[in-house]
Amino acid sequence: MTDYAIGDIQGCYERLRDVLAKVDFSPSRDRLWVAGDLINRGPSSLATLRYIESLGQSAVVVLGNHDLHLLAVALGGHQTRRKDTLADILEAPDQDRLVSWLRQQHLCVHDPVRNIVMTHAGLPHIWTVSQALACAREVEAVIRGDSAADYFAHMYGNQPERWDETLQGMDRWRVITNYFTRMRFIAEDGTLELAAKETVDSAPEGFEPWFHFPRNDDVRVVFGHWAALEGKTGSNRFIGLDTGCVWGGTLTMMNLDSGEKIHCDC
Repeated sequence: MTDYAIGDIQGCYERLRDVLAKVDFSPSRDRLWVAGDLINRGPSSLATLRYIESLGQSAVVVLGNHDLHLLAVALGGHQTRRKDTLADILEAPDQDRLVSWLRQQHLCVHDPVRNIVMTHAGLPHIWTVSQALACAREVEAVIRGDSAADYFAHMYGNQPERWDETLQGMDRWRVITNYFTRMRFIAEDGTLELAAKETVDSAPEGFEPWFHFPRNDDVRVVFGHWAALEGKTGSNRFIGLDTGCVWGGTLTMMNLDSGEKIHCDC
């Protein structure tokens, strides 16, 4: 069995099948780790979601901000945005099943044998792996539970800007969600800067890319979300797989054991 991790697909279904064909991917013997943003902005969100869901136990999925946006529209009363390409999902006869499946996915997964963590946006230096997993499980339970509609109705926002263990309710869940799915630049004390989206060199004063801060462990982190990086973090520990497929870049997949990266031009 070979495990591959792939960056933001964002509804680029044909490119997904192209890159999987390059390694002769088979769900009967291989697994696909998906670093979030399965859908939206690309041309085939429904086909992508159906395919990943069809992989069953051969897919390891974390939710990205675009995946949460679909759930916020479907469950939280939000409207689609001008650039969204979610109509095919929202009008599909199997919408309820697909939305239900998406709600069961994770915000953070950890492979202790490989010592790898995968989240959509990254792993803030202020959390240990155990803390991150506990925070993820807490919000995952809300997304899967009876309070999901209220959570999605109030999910959006940049406040609080920083983690505090004493936070409760929606403020607590929102900041956890932002660390896992929206983080790029962060301050030493854990304060998030969520407006800047460009390259590492464009860090606002007082902030750095989250992967520039030292950690007290040797965990490797697989993430997506930050297309402007073009996969370049300057460290073998922090593996960025969003290489801007939906923006005309490439779709990148990596063998989790060998580190080999497989690309498909988009």
